[in-house]
Amino acid sequence: MKQLLRLLKPLLKFNYSHPYWVITFCTLLAVLGGYYALQLKIDTDIANLLPEDHPNVLALEELSESVGGEMAMLVVINSPSFEANKAFADTLIPRSLDLYYPRYEDTFFKRAEFRRETDFVKNNALYLASNNELEEVTQYLEDEIQQAKEEANPFYFDLGDDEEEEESTGAEDFEESYNMLVPSEYPVNEDSTIMVVRFFPTGSKSDIKYLEDMFDEYDSLLASMNPQAYHPEMEVRFGGRLKRHHEELNSIMNDVLGSFTSGFSSVILLVMLYFFLKKYIHYRKGTNGKGNYSVWSHVLRMPVPVLIIGVPLLMSLTWTFGITYFYLGILNTMTSVLFVILFGLGIDYGIHYYARYIELRSLGMNAHDAVMKTNEKTGEAIFVSAFTTAAALYILMFADFRGFSEFGFISGTGILLALVAMLYIMPALLVIFDERLNWILISDELKEEYSGVHRYPYARTIVTVGLVASAFVIGFSGNLRFQYDFGELEPTFPEYEEFRSFAGQVDDNSKRNPAYIIAETNEQVQEIAKILKERMASDTTSPTIQSVETLQERYPINEEQEQLKLQKIAEIRELLQDPFLVEQDDEDLEKLRMAAQTTQPVSLDSIPNYLKSRFITKDGEVGRFVIIYPSVGLGDGKKSLAFKEDVAVVKLDSGETFYGASTSIVAASMLELMQRESPYMVGATFIFIYFFMLFSFRSFRWSIIAMLPLLVGLLWLFGIMMIFGLQFNFYNLVVLPAILGIGEDSGVHLAHRYREEGKNSMWQVLSSTGQHITMGSITTMLGFAGLLFTNHPGLQSIGVMAVLGIGMTLLTSITFLPALIQWLEDKDWIRF
Repeated sequence: MKQLLRLLKPLLKFNYSHPYWVITFCTLLAVLGGYYALQLKIDTDIANLLPEDHPNVLALEELSESVGGEMAMLVVINSPSFEANKAFADTLIPRSLDLYYPRYEDTFFKRAEFRRETDFVKNNALYLASNNELEEVTQYLEDEIQQAKEEANPFYFDLGDDEEEEESTGAEDFEESYNMLVPSEYPVNEDSTIMVVRFFPTGSKSDIKYLEDMFDEYDSLLASMNPQAYHPEMEVRFGGRLKRHHEELNSIMNDVLGSFTSGFSSVILLVMLYFFLKKYIHYRKGTNGKGNYSVWSHVLRMPVPVLIIGVPLLMSLTWTFGITYFYLGILNTMTSVLFVILFGLGIDYGIHYYARYIELRSLGMNAHDAVMKTNEKTGEAIFVSAFTTAAALYILMFADFRGFSEFGFISGTGILLALVAMLYIMPALLVIFDERLNWILISDELKEEYSGVHRYPYARTIVTVGLVASAFVIGFSGNLRFQYDFGELEPTFPEYEEFRSFAGQVDDNSKRNPAYIIAETNEQVQEIAKILKERMASDTTSPTIQSVETLQERYPINEEQEQLKLQKIAEIRELLQDPFLVEQDDEDLEKLRMAAQTTQPVSLDSIPNYLKSRFITKDGEVGRFVIIYPSVGLGDGKKSLAFKEDVAVVKLDSGETFYGASTSIVAASMLELMQRESPYMVGATFIFIYFFMLFSFRSFRWSIIAMLPLLVGLLWLFGIMMIFGLQFNFYNLVVLPAILGIGEDSGVHLAHRYREEGKNSMWQVLSSTGQHITMGSITTMLGFAGLLFTNHPGLQSIGVMAVLGIGMTLLTSITFLPALIQWLEDKDWIRF
């Protein structure tokens, strides 16, 4: 590192000689970088956290291209009058579809869903039933006839209720299938007081401006229609998951801005106060309290350290995100907060540099010599720390999980650019503010005073307690848990929850969150469905599949199947003509009589859209889809993983492999990939940090000593997590390797300064460098602490993990490491 710093020494001299040129050039670069940084958008789609060539991601893309990933906007109409609700909806639909959006030169909405044409299906329901359902209906009717014959026997008496239970089960099966095929004509709740209309947008859900304009326009439309004119008690609201998605995007943006504002302001205040006190104390000591400048002169210059440290840091941030725009083009939920984090990280290097500079100036050095000496001594420690942190973060780029890889690229690049800014832009500002403007008030008569040798107290006790505590954590590490409940990591939006409550139970369907498998031929559809149904019935797989549906199973795909289905329907009509059933007045039998009227093949065009839309492509063709509905709630990560295990991959006898497509499968794949890669990423980071320490210190012993605060601090972090019941999740695991890269910073600075000062110097090293690393760690923690006040639980967990992790590595650096070195000194085991 020393050789590299020597090679770059001409650049440092140029900065010293031409500070205004340097600042002007770097400012222009910062403006350019800032322009492109502002073009970055946030993508909340979890599918984009997996590799682009991941089979389930490719399957989801194919599904989106074929079927579309439409997210509807819901309009809920609520009044005591069904007729008033219907009248309002009939007026609302055409006016909504006519809403024009000049930016797209198109309408806001492309279609609406409201009334269902159920009459046709009521008269042809059996033609749209699966073969299994037709067999169940046939068996049900034969059982009914047999039961009627037995009851007609004068010697018949009931021996139990087993047959009644069996009969009831058959009726329930038929009722369930019929209700799926023939729902209510309008989407209403049980008492018909709440009605829902669905509108499908023209634009993308990722276009925030489009969503904002659409919602504003719709507010105006509803107000102009005056719902109370249709019924005095009518209330109309719009929302749904589309609006929730918009709220989530805005929430993340506000969280990022809010956390940056709180983190930035708290760091600025802390830095100003710290350097005000430090410089004023030095000034008072150097002048014996008789200086030319009053305390108010120092107060007026309090913003100077912030400018000297903050300007290079902000430049590095604009460069970082400008490069990110060209390399990635977008941010994800996890990387959206890196501006806040990198601010807290980068300012750490500036604090070390500036603090050492004013110490050297206070000891009598001129500005030129102080810059050169600071760059030579503290610069080496900063270089080692920053390069180690950046390289450790760059290791994440080798991960397939893009939450890791993109986080690693942006943060690693940000660290290196912050290093460059602090080592080679900050000196130019020091020259301007100190030598040219005299805005840094420093007395050059302060002498280093050490009253004897101060030994670090209770060294052996602290080392023993630290090692014992670490051993306990290792022993109970099995109690660390992972958060599998995805719902706990998502933000809640009161407006969305209120809308759901307002909408009531309209069209409440237990079949939710389906997965799709797209086949190439109708024969493949049937084979895939058969395999999945066998898995559903098997005891060897998880019971996560509720049903498997295909249109090919319900709608005949050739003339042979048409005739076979018509023949089965004719057999059912014949059973319904049985004398023992003709006279029965039964609601289910009446439904069956209507449903069995089909005598000719039914064209696909005559089937209502509400029934076939799930199986029709964007081009209006019958899709070769297999739809799999889960029987478990996929908000639970473990159940989501089990569902993925059951349906994500289907291999046919021919060797062809098909992959399931759904956001829940993608989420499970992401969780699985992250869990698999996390140990390797953490392990690789540890190994790299150690070998870089070995290269830097050129000593096996000192590389171990400098690493110990990081290792012990990490174990103490795990101990706190177990004590307070904190859990890992797929958000905070991303920041764990980053904590390793950040946490080694304190040990590096202390070890370098101690080796520079020599034996019996730990106390004075703590009084100087110890202050700097404490300030640096606190500012970094403050950068992360802004995330603690966000509305997003996942982002909050990143803040908690980072603050605790950095806090523990700081604590071990100023307690365990000095105690260890003191104890090694006492044993005469210290070697330089």
